[in-house]
Amino acid sequence: MRSVIVALLLVFATAGAAVAVPPPPPNPSQSDIDAGRREARDKAGEVGRLTNQLARAEARLMDLHAEVEARMEEANKALVDLQTAQDAAREARADAEAAAREAEGAARAVTDARQALDDFAAGSFKQGSTVGSISAYIGASSPEDLLARAQLLNAVGGSGLDALERMERARTVQANKESLARAALAEAERAEADAELAKAAADSAMASAQQARRDAEARTAELEAARADYERQLVAAQAKVGGLEAQRERYNEWLAAKRREEAAANAPRPVSVQAPPSAPASGSVQVVIDRALSQLGVPYAWGGGNAHGPTRGIRDGGVADSHGDYNKIGFDCSGLMIYAFAGVGIRLPHYSGYQATYGRKVPLSAMRPGDMLFWSTSGRIHHVALYLGDGQMVEAPYSGSRVRVAPVRWGGLEPYAVRLL
Repeated sequence: MRSVIVALLLVFATAGAAVAVPPPPPNPSQSDIDAGRREARDKAGEVGRLTNQLARAEARLMDLHAEVEARMEEANKALVDLQTAQDAAREARADAEAAAREAEGAARAVTDARQALDDFAAGSFKQGSTVGSISAYIGASSPEDLLARAQLLNAVGGSGLDALERMERARTVQANKESLARAALAEAERAEADAELAKAAADSAMASAQQARRDAEARTAELEAARADYERQLVAAQAKVGGLEAQRERYNEWLAAKRREEAAANAPRPVSVQAPPSAPASGSVQVVIDRALSQLGVPYAWGGGNAHGPTRGIRDGGVADSHGDYNKIGFDCSGLMIYAFAGVGIRLPHYSGYQATYGRKVPLSAMRPGDMLFWSTSGRIHHVALYLGDGQMVEAPYSGSRVRVAPVRWGGLEPYAVRLL
């Protein structure tokens, strides 16, 4: 517009009033402009309110993501413990069954031995420690033969009693083993029951956490949709007021040109009009910010983004895959920083933890637009964003979202900013 006015002035200076200024453009009233500004402010306030609600919802959602991961690990632990307890119970049952069979066999052997000894004693007589059958002594050919038969019967009876005693001891040992095996089985079954209860509790806790996360995701989606709607209304209101202000500016420029025409007509003389100096080129910080803001609305894609723009995401075997990041063209948090700073020739690695080691660390109280902010959990950096000033930042937040401007989140924020420019 300024160049048009300069050209008009040059024409007026050389041709006097030969060429008239065109008819006046529309001149909106100040009340129309003020009403448009109020509408834009209202829409901007609603966008800010929804943005703050969305930031809180997303912070809660991130907490729930971490809780679900913890519950999943607890469920995995419970599953492993249950499998171990089931294996131990199976072994204990097998041991108890084997011990019972051995005890039963030992009892049968004692019973059989006792029956054989009873049969032997039923046909024998006792004399001191000698056991023998009366019929065994009948028909002895001599006293020596009689004595030999008595000694033989005594030996047989003694060995039978010894064998019976050994079998009784063996039966006692097997009975003890069976008792211990039953006790071990009872303990194993108790541990198995406890493990099953723990697994059920872990599964229930995980299901509750997952439902809470799904509810939070739904609420976040609602807030994002509402904010997007108000952002569209804001853009429309800003365009409206911008159009009115542009009309007023064009009218004022026309009016100034008209007055200059009238002045030139009344006192024509050669004039030399210099074009106003152009605005200084944007600094490197502004280049970085503008490049980041130029990607607003681009989908989040884990592993996506390079110095030339958004790229296809990659698989992570988990959350990113569930959102289909590997099929999206977009940025993750560190990829957006790579693209932004590539505009001023700075090459960054595709990992927020490494990006935090670049440049100079400054306290958050001294941060300024163009600085990078980092978030960590348990000392491990996992997110990066670009500070814009006035408590705002631009970021690629997480799978399922898009590049956006949001208020700075103070929870988990590292106590420094990284300045590269």
